[in-house]
Amino acid sequence: MKSFHPDKLYVEFRDGVTETQPLNNRKYTLTHSDITAELFLTIGLNYAYDKISDLRDEVLAEWRIDKDYSFLYVIVYINGQANQEISSIRNTIFRRELPLALQAIRYGDRIFFDAYPGLDYAPIWIHFQSQNPDYDQIENWGTFAEYKISME
Repeated sequence: MKSFHPDKLYVEFRDGVTETQPLNNRKYTLTHSDITAELFLTIGLNYAYDKISDLRDEVLAEWRIDKDYSFLYVIVYINGQANQEISSIRNTIFRRELPLALQAIRYGDRIFFDAYPGLDYAPIWIHFQSQNPDYDQIENWGTFAEYKISME
């Protein structure tokens, strides 16, 4: 996994979303540039489909919050075909890079987390989405407390 560099993260707020509101249905679209290693985090009420490339290597996430239970639901697209080799490669890449993606989301929306510190301990559920049943999995990846970056 590459290390996270905050100076290479660019954050955009959309759809009337602010640094602290709303909580429920707050959505993240994380994309990147293979050339510059820059990360682009869009936070809104909808996913930033205009930023998604044909490669489908983005990370999509949303907060699902009610009075009793809060969690982050994340989707990564392994593939829609049953091609075992492609599924295996994409699965390996996503698993290697997901900690960096979660660090980027946590850091990019740090004011939100400062306003709602309990969300650092809400579970993160990752859906590795694939039509290949060997790779279509939902897994718990801990909490944001594990992905918080100290910049002191």
